[in-house]
Amino acid sequence: MDLFPLYNSLRIAAICAVIVFFTGIAAAYYIAKLPRLLKGILDVLLTLPLVLPPTVVGYLLLLVLGPKRIIGSWFLEMFNQKLVMQWWSAIFAVSVVVFPLMYRTARGAFESFDETLAQAGRTLGLSKTYIFWHIRMPCCRQGVVAGVVLSFARAMGEFGATSMIAGYTPGHTATIATEVYQLWRINNDELALKWIAINIGLSAVVMLAVNLLECKNRTARRRLPSREVRA
Repeated sequence: MDLFPLYNSLRIAAICAVIVFFTGIAAAYYIAKLPRLLKGILDVLLTLPLVLPPTVVGYLLLLVLGPKRIIGSWFLEMFNQKLVMQWWSAIFAVSVVVFPLMYRTARGAFESFDETLAQAGRTLGLSKTYIFWHIRMPCCRQGVVAGVVLSFARAMGEFGATSMIAGYTPGHTATIATEVYQLWRINNDELALKWIAINIGLSAVVMLAVNLLECKNRTARRRLPSREVRA
């Protein structure tokens, strides 16, 4: 049993989780400060990949990154390398698909943040960067971590956009999702079920981690009032 699809899925999911961590947090933080109309428009645009069929996302990416398109042809001419049908091509597709999960989760965490804490930090002369990383992020860490974990889990199971932009090449671009599809096509149910079991096991572990984070967050919230009363 070739474990390359597992390795490839894990590295793509890990890279995408890092990418959407920073981009999702930045988008959630700065868009929250915009006027309501502009914020609403950007919110719709950034959340669209969450509701669009993944194949549509993959097709749109091909229109931009394909070797005969503007960006794809420029990259091919400059570096003699196509942006599609490589293992790392899936990073483009998966990042776009999972970005809304991180963005919306981070936005919800930031919206629940008590801004008086940031105001208190500014009165003490603390910089915006210090307040963000040492006050805002620790208070919102449960939601942010949950967003990263959910994004990683979604990235592990992405198929539609990945298959369109990266294709399926054994030992090169294969992921768990594309491997299962190809095994189904050749009627290799035994091996397909093994990969399905691996995928279910990984997904169960990720969801368990999310549930533990939520339980920890609820416990911390229950303890907060009692501490305030004692103070």
